[in-house]
Amino acid sequence: MKRFLLALALLCAVNALQAQTIGEDETAIREALTAQIAAWNNGDVSAFMQTYENSPETTFIGATLGKGYEPIRDRYLKSYSTPQQMGTLTFTKLEIRLLPCSCGKTEYAVVTGSFHLERTARGEAKKDDGIFSLVWRKGSSGWKILLDHTS
Repeated sequence: MKRFLLALALLCAVNALQAQTIGEDETAIREALTAQIAAWNNGDVSAFMQTYENSPETTFIGATLGKGYEPIRDRYLKSYSTPQQMGTLTFTKLEIRLLPCSCGKTEYAVVTGSFHLERTARGEAKKDDGIFSLVWRKGSSGWKILLDHTS
């Protein structure tokens, strides 16, 4: 009976720790998105891109498929070349789904939502509203976007 109670107490402690980690992971992703919005609204594409994993494998899917951190950054810089073209960004309908591995550790997340740009000018990018899905990975430098599908 003592072993059972000890095992039950250990299981409860593990579950409580996992719940705390899940809350921390979701908070970290929300904070990264908030920082991304602030960077965009300040006209700072480089700071906006800090949320993406700096990798040649990072992928953006929109009207075309782009691969690599630098090409994605360059596309943003070309498509939104002035603060007026960038405008004010907002995200709504955010849903964060943490994806634990079989060991219970959360390393990936999927985030979906809607975006809206309030702006006075347009460059190459014509779309002011849309939806997105983001695949995130938790690494040594925190949560980063691996794949961005925006339409």
